[in-house]
Formats: sequence, C-alpha cells, structure tokens
Amino acid sequence: MRVFLTGATGFIGSRILPELLAAGHQVIGNTRSESGARRLEQAGAEVHYGDLGDPAGLVKGAEKADAVIHTAFDHDFARYAANCEKDARVIAAFGEVLAGSDRPLIITSAVGMGSPGPGQFAREDILDRAHPMPRIETELAGLAVGERGGSVGVVRLSQIHDPVKQGLVSPLIDLARQMGVSAFVGEGRNRWSAAAVEDVARLYVRALEQHEAGACWHAVAEEAIPMRSIAEALGAGLNVPVRSVTDKEAGEHFGWLAGFAALDMPASSVLTRDRLGWVPTGPTLLENLARMNYAASAH
Repeated sequence: MRVFLTGATGFIGSRILPELLAAGHQVIGNTRSESGARRLEQAGAEVHYGDLGDPAGLVKGAEKADAVIHTAFDHDFARYAANCEKDARVIAAFGEVLAGSDRPLIITSAVGMGSPGPGQFAREDILDRAHPMPRIETELAGLAVGERGGSVGVVRLSQIHDPVKQGLVSPLIDLARQMGVSAFVGEGRNRWSAAAVEDVARLYVRALEQHEAGACWHAVAEEAIPMRSIAEALGAGLNVPVRSVTDKEAGEHFGWLAGFAALDMPASSVLTRDRLGWVPTGPTLLENLARMNYAASAH
C-alpha cells in the first residue's frame, strides 16, 4: 500500500516509517521542514509538506494514498484542549477524502478513553464518550468519520518510551530537575501504563495490515506501573530526593502536570494481543529510565 504517514519525523512516526518500508509498503511522509524532508528522503519515503494548522494541506497527502496513519499531534500540554480540537479538525478533513471508501484511516488517541470507571483497567472495547480529558475529541471525530462511511481504526497510546523520551514522564523529569525533588501524590499508588516505542511502531503496522473498521487497539506492554516507582526511578537517575506531596500541594508543585500526576490510568491490551498477535518485547519503562543519560537530557 501507499501509506500517508503524519508525524513521520516524530518520536513514534519515525519508528513506524522503517517498519512500513520493511513490510513492503510505500510511504508518503509528512513534514513541516526542509531538514525533515531530507530525513524522509534518506529513509526512503516520498515527501509531503503539511502542517496540523492547515488540514486542507494534509488532505492533499491523503488523496495520494491507499491508507493514512495519523500520529502527528501538538504536544504543548499547556494548550492541550486547543490541540485536541485541532486534531479533531484534521481527522474530520481526512474523513472528507476517505469517507465512502475502504481506505484505512488509523488515528491516535490515549488509553484513558477506554476506562470503564475509577480503579478499573481501560479496555479496547470501551469508549467513555463523556470522558473529561480533551483527548476524547480525537475519538469523537473518528466516530463521526466512521458514521459517514470512513474506515477508521484507533491506536490508543500509553506512556511510550525509549532511553531518551518517555511520554508524560519526560516533563516529570524536567520538573524534578527544576524543583530538586522527584515527587508523587499521596502514597503514589496511582498507576500508568507504558510501552517501548519499537513495540508501538510494530503495532501500528499490524493495525494497518489487519485493519478492522471501528476497532481500537491499546499500545500497552505494562499495564499498571505505580507512580511512586516512577518517581523513585527519576530520583535515582537525577540524584535528587523523592517525596510525597498532598493533593493540595500538587497544583503548586506540578503546575500543568497536576492534572495528570495523580491520575490512575491502568490499561489492558489483552484484546490487542489476542486479535493482532502483537507481542511486545522491548524494555520496560523503568529499565529505560535506568539507561537514560540524565546529564545529556538537561541540554
């Protein structure tokens, strides 16, 4: 297939690209820059210039493709709600091109959207349409495209990591360095799920090749890592003390991260593994945090 890949030079997309090529697909990689274009050409992809703020420009890439994998996202979490609305507009624009065809559109969401309730593991067969987190806009946009005849699948991300970057854990590292302490809220029993980026790249390719319209897949290798364990790993890596903060202190300590720091976000990938045959083999989050060069990450 000819696959239009947004975020093709990004953290996850740059790993998906070689997996697609190795599987025999052609890739049209989206980029905003000349340097990104050079990287895409060197990797063996066709270049398309586009920006999330210009859905019409991205649509021109989709028009040339047999399928779209959409991983691009503006990760400025200080503007999280606005960026999720931007993502929804891009998905809607793709829908205008793909509706009524069997060309797959694989979009990217977050595992929390599949939570059945407090303390329970998120599942692939659940969507909380009233979820308070703004990322629900992504999935609602995907549903709307599906209702218009588009063939939409969803990959929901946990904390995706390698020894350099680790999803929401990366800003926690920056914060711990800045504050001189690695903190968790209360007893730190709230849990986050995670997966190594190499495993996630393989999952996207499987989601494309075994595409099911309306299916959701969970990029989860580890289902429930206690936040205290993550904070302790950061403390060891940065050589700073580790301490608990109260709910009242959390807002002042974590800033915009306070909305995430105390969230309990365990997630299952049982259906994903069973139906796609996906077997994650990469290192754990704590293993990658132990391998991280914390001195280099400060620059």
